[in-house]
This record gives sequence, C-alpha cells and structure tokens, in this order.
Amino acid sequence: MGYKILALNPGSTSTKIALYEDSKEIFKTNIEHSKEELEKYKNVADQYEMRYAAILSVLKEKNIDVKELAAVVGRGGLLPPVKSGAYRVNELMVDRLKNRPVVEHASNLGGIIAFSIAGPLNIPAYICDSVAVDELQDIARISGLADIQRKSFVHALNMRAVAIKTAKEIGKDFKELNLIVTHLGGGISISIIKQGRIVDIVSDDEGPFSPERSGRLPAKELMNMCYNNEKSVVCKKLRGKGGLVSHLSTNSALEVEDMIKNGDEHAKLVYEAMAYQIAKGIGELATVVDGNVDRIIVTGGIAYSDFITSRIKKSVEFIAPVVIVQGENELEALALGTLRVLKGEENANEYSEN
Repeated sequence: MGYKILALNPGSTSTKIALYEDSKEIFKTNIEHSKEELEKYKNVADQYEMRYAAILSVLKEKNIDVKELAAVVGRGGLLPPVKSGAYRVNELMVDRLKNRPVVEHASNLGGIIAFSIAGPLNIPAYICDSVAVDELQDIARISGLADIQRKSFVHALNMRAVAIKTAKEIGKDFKELNLIVTHLGGGISISIIKQGRIVDIVSDDEGPFSPERSGRLPAKELMNMCYNNEKSVVCKKLRGKGGLVSHLSTNSALEVEDMIKNGDEHAKLVYEAMAYQIAKGIGELATVVDGNVDRIIVTGGIAYSDFITSRIKKSVEFIAPVVIVQGENELEALALGTLRVLKGEENANEYSEN
C-alpha cells in the first residue's frame, strides 16, 4: 500500500478536500458554506469547529478509515515569511494562525484543522508552500522608497508544483533550472524560480491587471484617487472592482471571450492588453537571470484560454520555450508536496518565531 494523504483547502465560501494514495486521487469533493452559515461567525478562526465537523462528516459518508492515513496537509495560511516547501504543523503555528494571523483569511484554517485531525492519529500534519513563502534575494526587496520594502506574495503553491512537474517532464533537476511561472487567476502573479528558490516576483498589485485587480497603476493618478475618495472605495477599486471588472463589468474570462466572438472590439482590446501586460511581466523577470531562462510556464484557470496563452506565447517564446499547465490543482499540489516529504525527497521545515 502507498501513503494515504488527506489534503484540505479552506476557501472563503467552501472547503475543498481530497484523499490521495501516493500521487493517485482516491476522491475529491467541495463542501459549500452558505452566506447565512458564515455570517454566524465573527472571524475566520471561529469557523474552525464548523468546518472541522463538516470534513469529518464527509469522511464518514465515504467510509474513509482515518487510521489508514499517513499524513494530513492543509493549505498554508498567512504566517510571517516562511521558506518554500513543507512545514510540519506544531502548536506554535496553530496559535499563530488562530490567534495572531498576519491577515484574516480562510486558508489560515488549513493548518489548524490538519493538526486537529492528525493529532489523535499520531501522524504528522503539514502545510505546503504557504502564500507567505518569501525567498526574495536582497536586491529584490529594495523599492524606490526607504519606507517601503517589497515583499513576496504570490501563488507559491501552484507555481512550485508546476515547476517541479515541468522539470521532471524534461528530465531535469528542479534545482538546476531557471523557470518563470505565471499564475493566471482572479489575481495574476509571476515569479522567477532560480535553482529552486523564488528569488523575485511580479505580484498582483505591481504587475498586470487581472479579472478583478487593477495591477500596476501610474503613481500620480493613484495618489489623486486616494485623496479624492475614502480608503475603502480605493481598496475596492484596486482589488475586486479593478481589471476586467472595471473595463467590462465582468470578472469572467469566458464572458469576455463571448463578447469578443460577438464583435465587441473594446472587449478585445482590453483582453489583449491583459495578455500584453502579462508578457511584459515575464520579460521583466527574465532580466533577473540575465535571460538564462530554461522554461516559461503559464498556469491557473485562465491558462485554459487559447486567446490569452497564444498571445503570451507569441510575445515571450523568444526568451524560452513556453509550457501551458491548465488549472490550479491546489489539492494535488498539497498532496504531492507531502508525498515528497514522506518519501524523503524533501525535508519538512519546523516552524518557529525566533
């Protein structure tokens, strides 16, 4: 028998769970949480018991014997900066996620619930490639103001998973390659993974606009907007009502492509501008390794769009071959990251706050 791994991914309105035996998916399901149900709780941490009970109920319905599990892994939450890879969940991490999170976010529950399930079974609980992964090289942290330091917030889980997968497919060691990975979702972020480390990024607030986010904006115009509006109004314009929503009143890439098929030239121009800016971000990060890029990987939900990926590919394939990996596959990424630890291919980090 292989290693049985339970993977958990709490989101804002749902909890996705899956069971893997080694790399094979046994089952996957999505537990929906209604608006009325979530409104009962003052903050994310308070949702713990409800989500924990819902997960155990699903496992019981599917006749899953938890005693057969080798490990439980949860989506990494908003911790202080951490390394890439897996972390073994300990009581200090649980306390941080529950009582002192950097930001309130549903993903904070991933490690907490994993620890609760794994504890009575005497098996390890992990998080993998948290959104708090920060491996930026020192030169990349410098901004144009001494008051502001650049930080790393990218879709590290999916990025690192597809990078490792691509390295295996071309018969190379992941830690010997320079890879640019672009995640195309509700937010768009780009990273350069240099010999296994995410050494620089173009985050979703300093790069291309996306379905819901404005991305990089002219500083003077943004300053004027901030002075003329309430903070909450500006924040919503930047994250939620930016990007495609601002231009075309929809966050759906499929709807935009339907507009284009129906002859909407403005929609086509805006959509092409998004691809144009993504390609610019990729080109920007190629300079970090002096153009020595082994592969450019385009992943995420919008990677299903031939319209977007073909335009990105045309603009950047002079830098390196382009690989398209459609979808996010976060549960698989969590399970495979844990499997690498269980097989001794990677070591798990130990969380501390020293």
